[in-house]
Amino acid sequence: MKAFYSIVLVFVLLTACRVSKDFKRPDTQTPRQFRNDQPADSSLATLPHLRDFFANPLLQALIDTALTSNNDLRIAIKNIEYAQTTLRQVKLNYLPDLNAQLQVSRNRTARNSFAGLGNEAFIGTLNVSDFSLNMGLNWEIDLWGRVRRQKEQALSDLLQNEAIKRGVQTRLVADVASGFYNLLMLDEQLKIAVHSQELSDSTVRITNIQYRVGEATQLAIQQAKAQLEATKQLIPQIQQSIIQQENALSLLCGQYAKGILRQVHTGPEFTINPKGGYEVSLLAARPDIHAAEYALRSANARLGIAQTALYPRLLITAQSGLTSFQASNWLSVPGSFFWNIAGGLTQPIFQRRQLRTQVEQARIDQERAAITFQQAVLTGYMEVSNALVANQKLEEQIASATNRRQALEEGIGSTELLFKNGMANYLEIITAQSNYLQSRLAVTQLEREKASATIELYRALGGGWR
Repeated sequence: MKAFYSIVLVFVLLTACRVSKDFKRPDTQTPRQFRNDQPADSSLATLPHLRDFFANPLLQALIDTALTSNNDLRIAIKNIEYAQTTLRQVKLNYLPDLNAQLQVSRNRTARNSFAGLGNEAFIGTLNVSDFSLNMGLNWEIDLWGRVRRQKEQALSDLLQNEAIKRGVQTRLVADVASGFYNLLMLDEQLKIAVHSQELSDSTVRITNIQYRVGEATQLAIQQAKAQLEATKQLIPQIQQSIIQQENALSLLCGQYAKGILRQVHTGPEFTINPKGGYEVSLLAARPDIHAAEYALRSANARLGIAQTALYPRLLITAQSGLTSFQASNWLSVPGSFFWNIAGGLTQPIFQRRQLRTQVEQARIDQERAAITFQQAVLTGYMEVSNALVANQKLEEQIASATNRRQALEEGIGSTELLFKNGMANYLEIITAQSNYLQSRLAVTQLEREKASATIELYRALGGGWR
């Protein structure tokens, strides 16, 4: 018995042995700064929290609703809860299985059988009862770290789901904010279209007056009316886009389609510097890169589990309890007490080819996960660079578009005055009104794109996660 315990102790000490490698994060060799970015500013080493980034209180309320009721986010949370149950289960694999059993049986043997003759000779009956109450233990000693790898895989899967949830939340916030500012842009464009319709109405009235006094032709009236109808056509198009955008935002908020309360903020909308100066280390906060890293950790653990399957497994079993063929003596101690203990090694032989194939497949999965992780880092770097250049170049476009709008705004006043006095023809006034309309719409569109680019920069840098 002492020899048996010595053997068990040796195997327990061997549980520190590992047949697989611990996870090592791949070196992605990222550049020192983002392309299109200025040297990193230490004050921009972190991003503001979600609440601090968006200044518009109506947008903040809309985001809060989306974070509470969005169904994609709720599904991500359920995936986390599922992974948590798996982790709790795997943690118990270190412990032995303990089972209790209560059994009562009654057997009748044949009189002419050897057992029957023995029963009659010793206990005087062919009917034999058996009463048993026992506890059984099964314990697999983790010699090669299989259980440890199982726990590592379950934990990695849990953390991956949490990172995916953060990624869904970050994308959700960005989509809600972009939709909100798209609505503000559409509202402004609707105002511009209504104002342009008023200008076109005025042009038609003046043209009719000029036609009656012989200073304009029928063609001028037709062209003025055509310009008016083109402006009228723009209004229902914008109204349609507004309703569709409100419906999309309602869906993101997990609600039935309805109107969205919004208003332009009086101060700055964002608290982020769109001109750059951010550290590349901020990429480490991106949820998708976190998720890819945890997926790689999980793949590394699965490889370790597959490798341990090639090695022997040590199983210890034990049983103890009370047993008797008479109910009156069933609970008598020590007469009815029994126990047994056994240990054994199991080494797969004929399954080794199948097990080696599983190891090869697990290694391929690990290599694929490593490539996916590297791709996630490359994608993050590219998205930040794209957002930086978008912010920089959109500012230049907005400046030029604003200057053009101001020039056309000054010109249209002069053109209208000349047209009323008969010193400009209908083509000049129609062209001036059309150009002015398009310039105002272009400025609002660029401002909306600038807001989206700023939001995208915030998302690409990790969305404020720390």
